[in-house]
Amino acid sequence: MMRTVFRVFALLMAFTLLASSAGFAGGNDRVGTSSAPQLLIPVGARGLAMGGAMTATATGVEAIYWNPAGLARSDAAATAMFTHMGYIADMSVNTVAVDANLGGFGHLGFGLKAMSIGDIEVTTADNPDGTGMMFSPSFFTLGVTYAKGLTDNVSFGVNVNLVHEEIKRVGASTLAVDVGVQYVNFAGINGLSFGMALRNLGGNMTYDGSGLTGQGKMDDGARPSTSLKVDPASFELPSALEIGLAYTHDFGEMGTITGSYMFQNNNFSFDDNKMGLEYSFRNMVFLRGGYTMGMDVPDGWDYIYGPSFGAGFHKDMGGIDLTLDYAYRFVEVFDSNQMFTVKIGF
Repeated sequence: MMRTVFRVFALLMAFTLLASSAGFAGGNDRVGTSSAPQLLIPVGARGLAMGGAMTATATGVEAIYWNPAGLARSDAAATAMFTHMGYIADMSVNTVAVDANLGGFGHLGFGLKAMSIGDIEVTTADNPDGTGMMFSPSFFTLGVTYAKGLTDNVSFGVNVNLVHEEIKRVGASTLAVDVGVQYVNFAGINGLSFGMALRNLGGNMTYDGSGLTGQGKMDDGARPSTSLKVDPASFELPSALEIGLAYTHDFGEMGTITGSYMFQNNNFSFDDNKMGLEYSFRNMVFLRGGYTMGMDVPDGWDYIYGPSFGAGFHKDMGGIDLTLDYAYRFVEVFDSNQMFTVKIGF
């Protein structure tokens, strides 16, 4: 027991040191200035429906996004997940992820999240209404996750993502790292879970490519035109520190209810309080709801995401677990988000 407490304490201290070194302190004055906002787009209908309050409750392949430590709490030998999300401004986000239980070695997962932005017409200074040519931006995140249970109650996980963004002959890539820990039956209380995660730690992104090169010429003198290249600035990733608690109460034949809470300290945005609620009837039918509240948002600023809700269905089909989840999130200005998730466990 003392060894378990020591391990958990060591993990929490490591998180605290990482958080302080990453500079997590009031991102209000840097709102909207980070790179790779695609990293903030959620994956998995269950988590979206519960308002994103998943740090302490995410399990299995879906935990690859919310808290990699939850991957170690998968009961299946292998799981595949497919997610489609109708995002804002006619964009969509698709995710494919798989995980495998490798026994004593731990759990290994792989995930690919890609944004579909659609075709955009090329415009120039001479043709501001369009040239008739089209281009399609490419935004994706490709990741590998490792998680392992340190004890029956404590698990640890790390996620490494390759982040790539490309817009018409201009692109940028970098690596982003997530680190997480989960503790079920926390403080000896049955049903109480604790989770902590540091997300999107990594190098800066700097765009480069031939699209930044143009022709320049002197207004006087006899010099010929020459190529000039814009030297862009670099931008940090949208790092965040998340701390969550969740409690599950078992009503026997009536099912279970899980309430979850998460505090999210954002390095490039306002901090968030996230809350979620899930009712499970015999681990077969699920009803969910959630809400996110932005903290210290100045007057005149709008937090565009509103309440969320969703439902799920799970069925053991003789050695194959099938899970279908749906989530709906209200959004101001743009169309509301809808997400569908299919999980198949073996």
